[in-house]
Amino acid sequence: LRGTRGSGTIFFAFCNLRCVFCQNWDISQAPSGGEASADEIADLMLQLQEAGCHNINFVTPEHVAPQVVEAIAAAVPRGLRIPIVYNTSGYDSLASLRLMDGLVDIYMPDFKLWDPAAARRLMRAEDYPAVARAAIAEMHRQVGVLRVGRDGVARRGVLVRHLVMPGRLDDSAKIFGWLAEELSLDTYLNVMAQYRPQHRVPGNPRYHDIDRRPTSAEMAVAYQSARQAGLWRFDDRRPCGPPA
Repeated sequence: LRGTRGSGTIFFAFCNLRCVFCQNWDISQAPSGGEASADEIADLMLQLQEAGCHNINFVTPEHVAPQVVEAIAAAVPRGLRIPIVYNTSGYDSLASLRLMDGLVDIYMPDFKLWDPAAARRLMRAEDYPAVARAAIAEMHRQVGVLRVGRDGVARRGVLVRHLVMPGRLDDSAKIFGWLAEELSLDTYLNVMAQYRPQHRVPGNPRYHDIDRRPTSAEMAVAYQSARQAGLWRFDDRRPCGPPA
């Protein structure tokens, strides 16, 4: 997405999840930002295009989907022509996603947890795994596997991110298996090692099991699981975790 000229990110405050480990909790779960009209968001989009950005990247838009549609509708007649990226937690309603059909070029959903009990405890959303599966399947139906230009920059398709959680490699394996079986072996996957204890986790005995970073051994097992599932298209810029 970033290429040589960057991805034009527009962050929306708040989120429809309450992840206890959120690294952006100060904007996702606390008041921040300011109100903006559709025309003002369109202005931002056109400014980012004029600055040379490869795409417009809406971050955490799932709870303001109708306003995103309004902003795109305001920007396109004024000359917006670069791809639209929908950068989401994966906790999206199908009704919202169907509004985006034909407007969004690139979907970039998270798929963090497979186990409903873990999703209830750590994300405050027991139905997150089921919702994410339905949402990502709909995204794939709309735009298919990720396609890139000769410059290596994404043009259209789905890019799935999976944050490897400490001690939860079974979730990783099941998510990778589902992506391979239900979407495509050509699904583009970012296996992320960026997890670190944040927000409500550090020092909290309720979350002692995730009060550490994933080890390098856990990251190696996660990648092995993805390859065993048949996936092969990886965003392979992985920071090293702590030793095993």
